[in-house]
Amino acid sequence: MDYISPKEAVLKVKRWPKDTIAAGRRHTVGLKSDGTVTAVGDNKYGQCDVSGWRDIVAVAAGNVHMATNTGNAHTIGLKSDSTVAAVGWNKHDQCDVNDWRDIVAVAAGWRRTIGLKSDGTVVAVGRNNEGECNVSGWHDIVAVTAGDWHTIGLKLDGTVTAVGNNRYRQCNVSGWCDIVAVAAGYLHTIGLKSDGTVTAVGWNKHDQCDVSGWRGIVAIAVGSNHTIGLKSDGTVAAVGWNEYGQCNVSDWREIVAIAAGCAHTVGLKSDGTVVAVGENEYGQCDVSGWRGIQLPGN
Repeated sequence: MDYISPKEAVLKVKRWPKDTIAAGRRHTVGLKSDGTVTAVGDNKYGQCDVSGWRDIVAVAAGNVHMATNTGNAHTIGLKSDSTVAAVGWNKHDQCDVNDWRDIVAVAAGWRRTIGLKSDGTVVAVGRNNEGECNVSGWHDIVAVTAGDWHTIGLKLDGTVTAVGNNRYRQCNVSGWCDIVAVAAGYLHTIGLKSDGTVTAVGWNKHDQCDVSGWRGIVAIAVGSNHTIGLKSDGTVAAVGWNEYGQCNVSDWREIVAIAAGCAHTVGLKSDGTVVAVGENEYGQCDVSGWRGIQLPGN
């Protein structure tokens, strides 16, 4: 019998986060319980062309901040055989994931894609102008998230590592501990602690980092300039930029998963339906007809 170190044993049984809803700059993606995927919103680069996907276990959507010269996005699907599918904008080769193997979790940032391997190492493709893809030295990683220009990795011991743009101190996470989930936005980074509280670093112009009073949080999601927290009672908290009503979630109930796009917020309900608020110029919030979306942990 092969010897397995305690660390390897934990990595083997670790439940890698697998998002079943994802929100990008102008589109929203949902994984159905039968392994197929549905998408609404802007499809300029084919980022919603997921109707042919099968055997998907997680989805991710490339996000980007609100600016007139941006908006291009891509969509990533993690398959049950640990390979990865990609559609959408590929100017920086961010969709070149055909050769990836042994992937257990995926994240999509602006112009890049991040893959977590079962051995705790990380791979990345896409734009690397600010070192946001410099993850080849990472190890013992159990979760990854990608902001616009920075990439965050959650380690097995509850600490956090970061690469990429740090102009607003969004990568100053070296002191974090007891973290169980991470999320990255345009210029800020959020960490969920094991006690249900939340910590934040980075740009706070819109109060998107004002989460110190949050309690009982079980999941987090981050848009460009807003932060969403799922509470243990199925309600949702929100702070930050609210120009499009993307933080108007106080009446949500029975939510089991959350996702945040640039300026919209998506919630998965316990019955497999989906709610959304925020910018809807491209129909990215038109999810009221969705049914049978895969619940997390199932």
